[in-house]
Amino acid sequence: MTTHVLRRLGGMLLTLAVSSALIFGAMYAAPGDPVSFLVGDPENVTPERIAAVRAEYHLDQPLLVQYWLWLGGAVTGDLGTSFQYNAAVSDLILTRLPTTVSLVAYAAVLFTVLGIALGALSAVRRGRRTDAAVTAGTTLAASVPSFVLAIALISLFGVRLGWFPVTGLGEGFLSRVHHLTLPAIALATGALAIISRVTRQTMVEQFDLEHVAASRASGIAERHVVRRHVLRNSLGPVVTMCGLVTASMLSGTVVIESAFGLSGIGALLVDAINNLDFPVVQAVLLCMVVAYMGVTTLIDLVHPLLDPRVRIEGNRV
Repeated sequence: MTTHVLRRLGGMLLTLAVSSALIFGAMYAAPGDPVSFLVGDPENVTPERIAAVRAEYHLDQPLLVQYWLWLGGAVTGDLGTSFQYNAAVSDLILTRLPTTVSLVAYAAVLFTVLGIALGALSAVRRGRRTDAAVTAGTTLAASVPSFVLAIALISLFGVRLGWFPVTGLGEGFLSRVHHLTLPAIALATGALAIISRVTRQTMVEQFDLEHVAASRASGIAERHVVRRHVLRNSLGPVVTMCGLVTASMLSGTVVIESAFGLSGIGALLVDAINNLDFPVVQAVLLCMVVAYMGVTTLIDLVHPLLDPRVRIEGNRV
């Protein structure tokens, strides 16, 4: 187990190094010059002013030197200074992070609970109308883009019926849950379809195994067979997929936060891209990579605890 953890950590460090280099290089390969935004009023632009701005933000240094300075600061928690807000990037991210984490957590609860429930129902009722209805519904949900669903939810439940607010975050736990309900539904719908399909497929495979047939032949009630032998043995792949989907949701919040007027990491990224705020873009993308690697590594470590077969195979290797 220790060797496996060390191997995973080494892979994370290598992935993080490569990702950080790609993120930093891609920003400076993008069209546009941040100096034009930093110098301010174009009427007061002089060669001396441009040179001073480049020196202040190390833009006069070679690309490798700029990357080394940025990476050294990122390791110590200094992600630079925002061109647009003239504030520490780490402070901007910490201010916006609770909104995004709350939205992703809410959406994760929705698609995990409903996705597993629908998938289990479809697997138990396979070949019947219930199975067909769930399959058709999840297929439709997966085919609708999140921004289209967000607009539809705002129009129906926010504007026409007035059941939910369409902007803002609210104050207090219950108010925040109320404000985030529509964004969480829009973010979770596509993921719900994925989890439902994975749950159904893994449970159908478990139903065809010999130990399930033996349990039924021994007279064990069907509900106990489903719960103890089918659903339990299906949790490994399902939990793994839930973790991967949750990690990938950080990028999906860009559209949802913009649609519902939420001040989260996604909205910060869009604003930074529009204003050529390179330090903020680089920091947000790096945080997304770190979050994805952290979640996937955690799922990889938890998977053997959920499925003893994985642990046994690992010990044999």
